[in-house]
Amino acid sequence: MGDKKEKRVTLQDVAKDAGVSRATASLVVRGSTSITEQTKQKVLASMNKLGYVYDRVAASFRSRRSSTVGIIITDIGNPFFSELLANLQDRLDELGYTTLLGMTFESESKQERILETMLEHHVCGIIMAPVAGTNPAVFARLKQLNVPCVLIGREISGARVDYIGTDFQWGTKMAVRHLADQGHKHIALLGGTPHTSAYNERLAGYLEGLEESRIPTDQRHIIPGPPTRESGAVIINQLIRQDKLPTAALCHNDIVALGVIVGLRENRLVAGKDMALVGFDDIKEAATANPGLTTVAVGSGQWGIEAANLLHQRISSETQAPQETARIILPPKLVIRESSTHFMGVH
Repeated sequence: MGDKKEKRVTLQDVAKDAGVSRATASLVVRGSTSITEQTKQKVLASMNKLGYVYDRVAASFRSRRSSTVGIIITDIGNPFFSELLANLQDRLDELGYTTLLGMTFESESKQERILETMLEHHVCGIIMAPVAGTNPAVFARLKQLNVPCVLIGREISGARVDYIGTDFQWGTKMAVRHLADQGHKHIALLGGTPHTSAYNERLAGYLEGLEESRIPTDQRHIIPGPPTRESGAVIINQLIRQDKLPTAALCHNDIVALGVIVGLRENRLVAGKDMALVGFDDIKEAATANPGLTTVAVGSGQWGIEAANLLHQRISSETQAPQETARIILPPKLVIRESSTHFMGVH
């Protein structure tokens, strides 16, 4: 008679022997750095004692998942996203994940194809800056597939999904108050994609700021447009063609503001002197621009860290029960530079 076949040692056996959860043991064998050294050594000792061998291929087949996170953004050409990505990928790497990156360029069809490709590669979670008008059914499907998702910068109405962002409304109101305190009575709002949460919140803050500063609203001074450098140059030319140029402008983001600076220069006008400017985001280029750009800092790097931590929490959760969605709002900060303090026409 042949010898009785030995029972294969499972990860559950290792977890029980080490006195930890199966999820913790799994993180150790996947090389995650989020586990303390003491816990790691306990799990490794149990693996050695029991003779456990981690079969990655079998594990992937069983879960139909990988340790890969999908990241979807609109455009890496925007320095805001490149700065966010640097911190996001560093933190995901510390947590033991690899990443797949896709760019939508604000195209819903591209976003759909990217999502399908990531799901085919069995990503264990997704972090995304969604395209304007994204159907909330997208996130219902991800939930059905048990693929956690964290949105950054834009919320989608009707989608029950985790979100990381800033208080755009308060940040914009701070900027309007700053310009009003400088004596400005004609303040424009330039750039941004209408009907997105980020735009609507900025618009609300702008209107509230004008009302609180007793400045009448002029609809001609509200000009939306793509949040790009090229758009900023086009928009300022539209504004210049009006009867009277506003003395100040609040731009949807720093990239639009930098485009406005170029557009003003092409018209022999000087940003900061002929028109005060405020941006949004505080990308690195804002500090080195000429003039230095006053802006609302939102902490893009911290967005990345918070998004990675939240997604990891969702992936590592042992409970299958429905969880309350998280909405993490980081406080904005006004950073004052020359573009809003050297205006010649008010003082």
